[in-house]
Amino acid sequence: MTAVHDESLLAQVAALPALPGVYRYFDAQGQVLYVGKAKQLKKRVSSYFQKDHGGTRIGHMVSKIARMETTVVRSEAEALLLENNLIKSLSPRFNILFRDDKTYPYLKLTGNGSLLIKVEGGMPEPQTFPRVAYYRGSVEKKHRYFGPFPSAWAVKESIHLLQKVFRLRTCEDTVFANRTRPCLLYQIKRCSGPCVNLIGAQAYAEDVQQAERFLRGETQALLQEMEARMMRHAERLEFELAAEVRNQMAALSKVLHQQSVDVGTDTDVDILAVRVHGGRACVNLAMVRGGRHLGDRAYFPAHVEDAHALQAVQEEDQAPRSMAQQVLEAFMAQHYIGIPVPAALITSVAVDKTLLLALSQQAGGKILAVHNPREQRRVWLEMSEKNADIQLARLLAEEGSQQARTRALADALDLAPDDLDALHIECFDISHTGGENTQASCVVFRQHKMQSSEYRRYNIEGITPGDDYAAMQQVLMRRYSKLAEALRSAEGTARLPDLVLIDGGKGQVSVARAVFSTLGLDLSRIVGVEKGEGRKVGLEELVFADGRDKVYLGKDSAALMLVAQIRDEAHRFAITGMRAQRAKVRMGGSKIEEISGIGPRKRAKLIQRFGGVRGVENASVEDLLGVEGISRELAETIYNALH
Repeated sequence: MTAVHDESLLAQVAALPALPGVYRYFDAQGQVLYVGKAKQLKKRVSSYFQKDHGGTRIGHMVSKIARMETTVVRSEAEALLLENNLIKSLSPRFNILFRDDKTYPYLKLTGNGSLLIKVEGGMPEPQTFPRVAYYRGSVEKKHRYFGPFPSAWAVKESIHLLQKVFRLRTCEDTVFANRTRPCLLYQIKRCSGPCVNLIGAQAYAEDVQQAERFLRGETQALLQEMEARMMRHAERLEFELAAEVRNQMAALSKVLHQQSVDVGTDTDVDILAVRVHGGRACVNLAMVRGGRHLGDRAYFPAHVEDAHALQAVQEEDQAPRSMAQQVLEAFMAQHYIGIPVPAALITSVAVDKTLLLALSQQAGGKILAVHNPREQRRVWLEMSEKNADIQLARLLAEEGSQQARTRALADALDLAPDDLDALHIECFDISHTGGENTQASCVVFRQHKMQSSEYRRYNIEGITPGDDYAAMQQVLMRRYSKLAEALRSAEGTARLPDLVLIDGGKGQVSVARAVFSTLGLDLSRIVGVEKGEGRKVGLEELVFADGRDKVYLGKDSAALMLVAQIRDEAHRFAITGMRAQRAKVRMGGSKIEEISGIGPRKRAKLIQRFGGVRGVENASVEDLLGVEGISRELAETIYNALH
C-alpha cells in the first residue's frame, strides 16, 4: 500500500522544477533520512511518491518522510559536490556514510622558502633555519606542507629519513633559541647543529631545498646535482665539503634502495580498492607521494544495504551501478572534499565520469582514473585489493564474534528484545580522587558495539566527598527521571534500556533499586557487576535488583566477556573525565578554555609549551605565536584575556 503523505508535501513535489539539484528528506522528529541529487529534481523526487514500494527498504524510508528541502544548482557535478557535503554534515540514515576521520597528517617545513635571513655572528634565529615537523590541521601559506600521509607512522618515518640524509632540525623554536651546545641529534649525525652556528644559513637552505626535491620525488635529478656539487668541491680542493656531500649521497642512495618502488613516471597517485561482502564494505586507500609508497588505510562505510536498495529509484537514462561502484563513488565524493586530490587515481572498478568532472572542478585541474592498470600500477592495485580483502574479513570476523557475545548475554539473562541488533545496554561507573572531582559515566552498547557518540558524563555535586552511593543515586535519577515521565505519558517513542549495568555489588544495586522504584521503572533491568574473589578478572558475579540469586557465568563465558567489555569501557570513560576535570581545577585550565577559539588541544599545546598556566600568562604575543595553530589574532586574544 502506498504511504499516505501530507497534501502540502505532495504539492511541494508537484511544484519542483526540471533542473539539477539536491533534495533532503526529514522524518516527523526532524531527523534527516536521505540526501540525494538529480539531473531533474521533479522527475527524481516524484518517483518516490508515485509508486507503491511495499515493505521494501525504500517503502520503509518513504513512509517516514514528513518534510522535504531542495536546492537548485547549475550542473549535475555541482549537485554531486553539494550532496556529499550535506551527507558529511547531516549523517542521513539511508545514505552510504563514511566516518569523517580524515584528519590526515602532513609533513611540515616551517617558512615558505621565500625569506632567508643571513646571520653574521651572534645567536642564530629560528626562522633562518626551517624546521621539519609532524603536523595535523589546516594548512597555512606561511609554511610548506607535504602529504597528506595515510598514517602518523608514515610521516615520522619520512622525518627520520630527512634527518638521516639532510640533517634538518626538528626541535621547537623555543628550544632552538636557548641552546648553548649541540644536542644528542647532532652527536649521532641526525642534525647539522644550526642552533649553535655549526652550519651557515646558506648551506642549511641548500639542504632544505634538496629535502623538498626528495619529498617531491625528484630523486634522480637530485643525485646528479649532488654528484656535480661534490666534484666542484673536489676541483677546488675543498675535500672536507666534498666528503660531506659524498656521505649525503651515500645515505640518500641507501634510503632509496631500502624504499625502492619502481614508480616510473608516477609521483603522486592514490590507489582505491573496494570489496563488498555480507552486507558490509571496505575501501582500502593506498597513497604514493613523491614516488614513494607510503602505506594504506582501510575505511568501512555505514548504511550500505539501505543505500543500495534506494538505487532502484533512479532516472531511466541512468545505468544501474553495482554495490561496489556505489560504495567507491560515495567514498571518493566524501573523502576528497577539502583535501588535495592527486592527478592520477587507480580504482578497482570504473567510476562515474560526472564524479571525475566534479573532482576536477574542485581541484582546478584534470583528474584521471584508471580501473584496468598495467605494470607497476597493476601491482599497486593488487596489493590494495588484497589488503581490502584482509581488512573486510577481519571486520566480519569481529562482528560475528560480537554478535555471538550479544546473543550469549541475551540468553544468559533471559532478555527478549524484539531485535537482537537493537539490544540496548547502558552501564554506569563513578570515579573520583579522594572525593575530589566526582564524575559519573554512562556508556551505551547497541547494534553489537559501543556507541561512543551517546556516552555521557555527569558532574556530581552536593554530596559528601567519597559517597559513591549518593553519586550513583544522583546520576541514575538525572538519567532516567525524564524517561520515566515520557513512559508514563505514553508519548513519543521513549524506551527504557534492555539492561542497566552498575559497576558495583549489593550496595550499589540497592541504590539503583530504590531509584527505579521511586520512578516506577522495571527492576528486572538492573544488574550489578560485582568483583569476584581477589577482584580477579573473569571471576565477576552478577547481582540482580529484583531479588534473583547471584549468577556466575563462567570465566570463559561469551556473555561475561561482553559484560566485562562494557564495564571496562564505563570505567575508562569515567577515569578520563575525572582526570581532565582534576587537571582543569589544579592547573587553572578552565581560565584558558574560556577564551574563544581555545579548545582542549590548543590548551594542551599551550600548557605543554610554557609549562603551565602561569607560563602562558607570562608569555608575550610573539611567544604565543610560536605554538602550532595559534594565529596572531588568537595570540593577541589570549594575551588580552590573561592580562
